[in-house]
Amino acid sequence: MPVQIVQALGALLIGGVFTFAGIEHFLKFGAMRDYLATQKFPAPTLMLAAGSAVEIIAGFLLAIGMARPFAAGALVVFTLATNLMLLRFWASEEPERQVLRNAFLINIAVIGGLLLAGTF
Repeated sequence: MPVQIVQALGALLIGGVFTFAGIEHFLKFGAMRDYLATQKFPAPTLMLAAGSAVEIIAGFLLAIGMARPFAAGALVVFTLATNLMLLRFWASEEPERQVLRNAFLINIAVIGGLLLAGTF
């Protein structure tokens, strides 16, 4: 399979996941907002709406191959900020610490995929 097809498929998949997640966050807005509030997330309503919009717009752009560097960059910033604000494994006790650390590391891998997707 040609490299360009593999790269386009990768961008479609990773962008599609963000698009789906953003839509799902809007569909479950109340529950998501309440969860963010319990995690002491600042301005949970505004942050959830803005973050979900970034996921949908940047994810869609990446998935269809438009403005790839911009879209991937926006998703990198979003994922990094979310990681640091929500997956604070260093402030948790076991067994929650391990679960949060694993999710944190998976998101670091996603950031690596986004960097690759935004540079081809």
